[in-house]
Amino acid sequence: MLDSSQERKVYEEILLHIHQIVQERNLRVGDKLPSERELSELLGAGRSSVREALRALELLGLIETRRGEGTFLKHYRHNRLIDILGFFILQDGKSKKDLIEMRRMLELDAVRLACRRATDKHFEEMERILAAAEERVARGEVPAEEDYQFHRVICRSSRNSILHRIWAPLVEYSNSVRVESLSREGRAKAALQEHREIMAAIRAGDVQVAVEKMRHHLENSKL
Repeated sequence: MLDSSQERKVYEEILLHIHQIVQERNLRVGDKLPSERELSELLGAGRSSVREALRALELLGLIETRRGEGTFLKHYRHNRLIDILGFFILQDGKSKKDLIEMRRMLELDAVRLACRRATDKHFEEMERILAAAEERVARGEVPAEEDYQFHRVICRSSRNSILHRIWAPLVEYSNSVRVESLSREGRAKAALQEHREIMAAIRAGDVQVAVEKMRHHLENSKL
């Protein structure tokens, strides 16, 4: 049952309980949520309040409703939170600067952890991404997606799920900056070499070199 706190709106309480249900039932992307009626009965809340909470999640792109099928979880990478933040909050230069600064902090910490926690599977994935990026560079294309995927593997190899979940939306927002950076004359090829040096340092478990290589890379990328 919902608590009697008057400090939150009812639908905010429902959002918290929906999150609890997802965790308790170990629901994953693509899994079906309980129906509006089921949630109403389960939480002891009015259907209008449940509907309001579900609508908020759908507007953010965290769930999707399929007519005649039900409501399903979507991957957090597809949510619209970053678009909303970008429109309402991150309009001034100070906020954008803070965003880039935060990303740098996360990237450097991810490298530190990766030096201790990366596995052969992570390195194999990095190798595949770098090979794909090299092919794109050879064709004169900008390997923006491969750049994103390489940094993502490093964050994942830190094996800190919270770090990765915070990092992902920050990078989504700075996508235009990444594309602009890689489009500079000779930058894509140089970034590819920097990625290889970062990977080599992580594979060697050399935290100091890996962090320095990543810092150098981010400075060259203007990130």
